[in-house]
Amino acid sequence: MIETTPPSPERFERAREIYRRLTQEIGKLYVGQDELVLGTLTALFSHGHVLIESVPGLGKTLFVRTLGKVLGCQFGRIQFTADLMPSDITGAPVFDMKESEFRFHPGPVFTQLLLADEINRSPAKTHAALLEIMQEYRVTIDGVSHEVPRPFLVMATQNPLESEGTYNLPEAQLDRFMFKLIIDYPDSQQEAEILRMHSLQIDLSQRLHDEVATVTSPQEIREMIALCGTVRIDDSLVDYINNLVRLTRNWPSLHIGASPRAGIALMQSARTLAAFGGRDYATPDDVVEVVLPALRHRVQLTAEAEVEGRRVDEELTALIRSVEVPRS
Repeated sequence: MIETTPPSPERFERAREIYRRLTQEIGKLYVGQDELVLGTLTALFSHGHVLIESVPGLGKTLFVRTLGKVLGCQFGRIQFTADLMPSDITGAPVFDMKESEFRFHPGPVFTQLLLADEINRSPAKTHAALLEIMQEYRVTIDGVSHEVPRPFLVMATQNPLESEGTYNLPEAQLDRFMFKLIIDYPDSQQEAEILRMHSLQIDLSQRLHDEVATVTSPQEIREMIALCGTVRIDDSLVDYINNLVRLTRNWPSLHIGASPRAGIALMQSARTLAAFGGRDYATPDDVVEVVLPALRHRVQLTAEAEVEGRRVDEELTALIRSVEVPRS
């Protein structure tokens, strides 16, 4: 029997320090949007992906480029359009005239941080190209699997204000995202800081090189992901998570409840938040902090609730308050 030694407290202190430095370096170029920063980092260190709902112009490309620099990871961007084909994402075999054979030419998905911009502007067959990649971290072409680099994070965006020329993401696709983050306009003070910071007409690549430091590396990120998986979750907290998820299936104003994958997302992200706090154990507060982003895209309101003008976040907040929080 193989004995495993629990991680030392120093390793969790290191995780907290990494998180502190990541947010500090990101803040040098990216102002505000704390939910986006926390949610994305939590998903990254939990083997998850994020769906971002926001209007254009809030700096999502700036964020992913800054994130790539501070993490020491490759980053890429795909602009989803109605004519985008699956092979435009995954890559395809290309005939090599010199060798007289087909060779696989990797697509833009072979990166570590992928911004899938306006993902709902492409049809279902293009969405499906991401399903295997997001779940299994590989692309299979002609029976041959090609693994994407690790760590791997998909940040997909959609505009909540436009419906013309868009395709709703199917439930199977939505369920692949650990979080749905809703990003709003910055407040007055933050917007003034954005105007001062980004009106200097200095090339972004130059600013990333001069002002932002690389905090960690892909290898250390993989080690931190493994460390987050060792965080202890008490049985009472497991029951609390289970009760929250199962209650969504019987809540009067919800037509569709959350799947077991939602409970797994809550468990994984609570562990990561605990590690970010330098702890080797998760608390109910860790769970509550991620319930809305983890569940809001996995449930649907009934037709009556939509007519009455109810909102998913409001119903989930009421649901959370109805479940008894474990004391210990």
